[in-house]
Amino acid sequence: MCTRIKYETGTGSFITGRGMDWNDPTAQTDLWVFPRGMERDGGIGKNPIKWSSKYGSVVAAFYGAASADGMNEKGLVGNVLYLAEADYGDAGKTGKPTLSIGAWVQYILDLYATVAEAVAALKDEPFTIVAPLLPNGRAAAVHACLSDPSGDSAILEYIDGKLVIHHGPECAVMTNSPVYDQQIAINTYWDLIGGNRMLPGTINAADRYVRASYFLKSSPKFKEPHMAVASMFSQMRSIGVPLGMADPDHPNISATLWRTVSDHDARRFYFESALRPSVIWVDLAKVNLEAGAKVMKLDTLGPKILAGEVSAEFEPAKPYKFMTQ
Repeated sequence: MCTRIKYETGTGSFITGRGMDWNDPTAQTDLWVFPRGMERDGGIGKNPIKWSSKYGSVVAAFYGAASADGMNEKGLVGNVLYLAEADYGDAGKTGKPTLSIGAWVQYILDLYATVAEAVAALKDEPFTIVAPLLPNGRAAAVHACLSDPSGDSAILEYIDGKLVIHHGPECAVMTNSPVYDQQIAINTYWDLIGGNRMLPGTINAADRYVRASYFLKSSPKFKEPHMAVASMFSQMRSIGVPLGMADPDHPNISATLWRTVSDHDARRFYFESALRPSVIWVDLAKVNLEAGAKVMKLDTLGPKILAGEVSAEFEPAKPYKFMTQ
């Protein structure tokens, strides 16, 4: 389920792209605008963690129950990708407040302005994540990646009930299994071979990691903003899995349903559905993120074919409830 790449432009700014690969083509994904000042809770358990959002955000919501991808008004970007090895521990034994897996990225976007700030706050594990099954019956097993306008990056994985954080600008590529430190080792082997001679070509996560790393390293650092965004889309499309391809026993090996590209400096969130012929985007400066503003929603697969900047197409909606079962 997915590939994520952090790309540096020729002007020293950064763009993050991700592709959503999943084995349920009926999984609806909508775009949402959340203003700052929202009172939130973890959505699950007898003692859900509570917070008030400091920052507004634009997010892509999966199944109408999980914030899968998004950017806040400070340019912090969060993405969650499938990880079969994820183990969040036993919420009944930790005694900590609980947080639905569907709220993990939203919690981070709501409260933190930078990767470093998020890492400092999360390293002591202030909550226990609870991950119920997804609507299609699959485990909601994921890891998360963060990036910000400075180029800083972090990858967060729960392994054997403990949070493992990889933090630094070098954390530029992420896919799925195996866990991140093992993917680095695999990529080191292929670096010795040299991608201009041969690259692994299957759609499994480790092979996608190697190809994504090679394409990122080989792509020019464009100075023109439109070319930099185009480069990020080009890299993400090159890693995409064609519609209809899937391994029923491995949900992390599935067709690409959609892609997002987040321009950290421009505060622009792009979305491309595999089922639509055009790219849409939201300029965060054109949506109302003030405290007290309405929550807004955009149906990405509605009857109207959209293209370009779509902030005017959002409509008021009640916030979705995070996954509970």
